[in-house]
Amino acid sequence: MKKNFWMVPFTIHATRGLLRDQQSRRKTMAVSVIIALVLLIAGLTIFRPWLDPHEHPWRFILYWLACAWETVLVLLLALFDLLLVRAQTRAARKLLREQFGKGVDPDLQDAREDN
Repeated sequence: MKKNFWMVPFTIHATRGLLRDQQSRRKTMAVSVIIALVLLIAGLTIFRPWLDPHEHPWRFILYWLACAWETVLVLLLALFDLLLVRAQTRAARKLLREQFGKGVDPDLQDAREDN
């Protein structure tokens, strides 16, 4: 039996892989920032006559919509990365408190909690 290739499950799994791995997520952010900057510079210089809003309004709208989408993608990835780093830091602090809390004398621990 031949299994059909479904694009949606493949895309979901690839996206999960990019989001879960910190290094690949940051590489994706870097590439997206470069693409957004190139689109911005090209739209303001090289493609300016091609993107004239009076002659080609749909080209103009679609091009700058693509630039905005790329910028929003970078911002969302950066926000997601920030939230993950904060969660990892919080988990590491909790683990350290638990590890060091076991080795501390109970009387000293009560004195620390009072302060």
